[in-house]
Amino acid sequence: MKKTILSPRFLAACLATLACSFLGAFLAGLPYLSIVGALVLSLVLGMAFQTWRGAVDYASSGIGFISNKFLRLGIILLGFKLNLAMLAEAGVKSMALSCLVVSLTILAAYNIARRLGVERRLAILTASGTGICGAAAVMGIASQVADGDENTKRFAEDKVVAVAIVALLGTLFTLIEVLAYPMLGMDPHQFGVLAGGSLHEIAHAVAAGSAAGPDGLDVAIVAKLSRVLLLVPVALIVGVWYRRKEGVGDAPGRRVPVPWFMLGFVATSIVGTFVPLGQETLDFLVRLSYLVLGMAMAALGMSVNFKALFSRGRNAFVAALVASFGLFAFVLFAAKTFF
Repeated sequence: MKKTILSPRFLAACLATLACSFLGAFLAGLPYLSIVGALVLSLVLGMAFQTWRGAVDYASSGIGFISNKFLRLGIILLGFKLNLAMLAEAGVKSMALSCLVVSLTILAAYNIARRLGVERRLAILTASGTGICGAAAVMGIASQVADGDENTKRFAEDKVVAVAIVALLGTLFTLIEVLAYPMLGMDPHQFGVLAGGSLHEIAHAVAAGSAAGPDGLDVAIVAKLSRVLLLVPVALIVGVWYRRKEGVGDAPGRRVPVPWFMLGFVATSIVGTFVPLGQETLDFLVRLSYLVLGMAMAALGMSVNFKALFSRGRNAFVAALVASFGLFAFVLFAAKTFF
């Protein structure tokens, strides 16, 4: 392991993905790109980096390590963003809505995708990204649906297709909600619930919620983070379910993997909530998490097969689109009725 980390190929992979992550964060700060988010932009930059074929081939061994291990570190650090006290103050209604949103959306998107002929793993990754928190959910759930093939092209394709779908749909529905806000007859609090409860990425919820002012933005962030919190239990449930469906749950020597990095996510959430680290320290740790996650996303983009992205993603996109419309309608009704 030490030899691998110190090898020129690994260092080259680190530099390439770090450059993509920094550039993605910079571009996400621009007015018209903030809606897309730094993680998705890092993924796109990694895909664009493929045009430098020689460099990608040289760093290929390090790219696989970064897309796998750095992802887990990034999700652990992301826990510092999750203020559990703030979620507790949001009350039972907000958490109940989040549980309904996540479970119903995943079930709907998955079943529609399967009826359209989408493979089981791609279907559950797309459904999880749509229902929970976009790219981070796709990458987190992916660890639970690997059949010993985490470093294969096929597995990388599944993750990239799912991330691309939720990124595109999240951006689309963010624009729809912002443009429709004046016609929905909602106060800022209700619109914040709609934005945080229905949109895919945290960046999408922030972009839409800000259209309703500071109150709408605060509510949108809380509603969105309450869905992010469900990533841990969903990952555990999906791990058990997937192995039973694939018939490997009872195989000798095979056990459902415990997503230890998810427990790390919970631990950092607890530390960030109850340990007086200071706002500046917390902000730094969150920025670091996005930088590390950006490197993982860039590494994933460097391994994507463009032909597979378009050929395998069509039906999964249709399923997620239908589920996203249903998600929007359900949260719109809930926000106007109960909040």
